[in-house]
Amino acid sequence: MITLPACPKCNSEFTYEDGILYLCPECGHEWQAHANAESADDTTKVYRDSAGNILQDGDTVSLIKDLKLKGSGGTLKMGTKVKNIRLVDSDHDIDCKIDGFGAMSLKSEFVKKV
Repeated sequence: MITLPACPKCNSEFTYEDGILYLCPECGHEWQAHANAESADDTTKVYRDSAGNILQDGDTVSLIKDLKLKGSGGTLKMGTKVKNIRLVDSDHDIDCKIDGFGAMSLKSEFVKKV
């Protein structure tokens, strides 16, 4: 017996195959059979800096522009080095500690790998 994948939209187990498509009778969602296999293989997110270099945990980066801090009213200056970054999966890609400012979250688009 062939096991078909659950619907990615509503998680219904009552999917069926129609040619090259899978269909869900509960929500009406249609998707291609090979699209499910591709998404299962690509589970790791690649983080890139402003220049397109791949970032990894523990890298050192520098800021490419002045960033105003919300709440405290301070400013992080362009060229500030940030050591030992940690990559996270959220709207701000980088968690780090900056001397004089403490723990921060930064977006990868505002940093350059050193």
